[in-house]
Amino acid sequence: MKKLIVMLSLFCACTMQAQEQKHSTFYYQRATLFEALPTSKSDIIFLGNSITNGGEWAELLGNPHAKNRGISGDTTQGVLDRLSTVTKGKPAKIFLLIGTNDFARGKSMDEIVKNVEKIVERVKRESPATKLYVQSVFPVNPKFNKFSGHMNRQKNIPALNAKIKAVAARHGVTYIDVYKSLVTPSTDVMNPEYTNDGLHLLGKGYLKWVKVLKPYLKEYL
Repeated sequence: MKKLIVMLSLFCACTMQAQEQKHSTFYYQRATLFEALPTSKSDIIFLGNSITNGGEWAELLGNPHAKNRGISGDTTQGVLDRLSTVTKGKPAKIFLLIGTNDFARGKSMDEIVKNVEKIVERVKRESPATKLYVQSVFPVNPKFNKFSGHMNRQKNIPALNAKIKAVAARHGVTYIDVYKSLVTPSTDVMNPEYTNDGLHLLGKGYLKWVKVLKPYLKEYL
């Protein structure tokens, strides 16, 4: 009986710990760092997952106010859970890129769109002077045989982007179609010149991305 009680206690403790650990350890490492870093109204925030995380934004844009707030593996819910650390600084601009990992985790298109809309609504409410730019989810390329969860939803990305674009229009924020600049012409796969794993960007991919963003950053360049 005593052994059973001990086992049940351990099970409950493990269950509670699992419930408390909503996100990855890396998520909390990055999120707590972002909480500790200073913020200002001059900030240009790049908010998203590993694709954003991989960019050296201040160097890419030649602007020290460009700040990386990407977390590898992040999802729409993850962004919602840490959004206040971004909006509290009332940044000048936020460039949002999120959604591809939601697909990989089995989230429906409607769930993703609903969370993107929540992010947009909160930014507008918590930092109304901030200019928000909602970027399209990027294409993927299955030929590298990696990230099967992401690749399985490849055909859904254009439809998801159409819904995200509609959310942006509904709330009067800018939608940026980066997708069309990264696909191989006349296909729905990422140009292999821009990736070496089918999901993340090579240096040339980041330069292409920045080229798409520059018209929205004219006052800083």
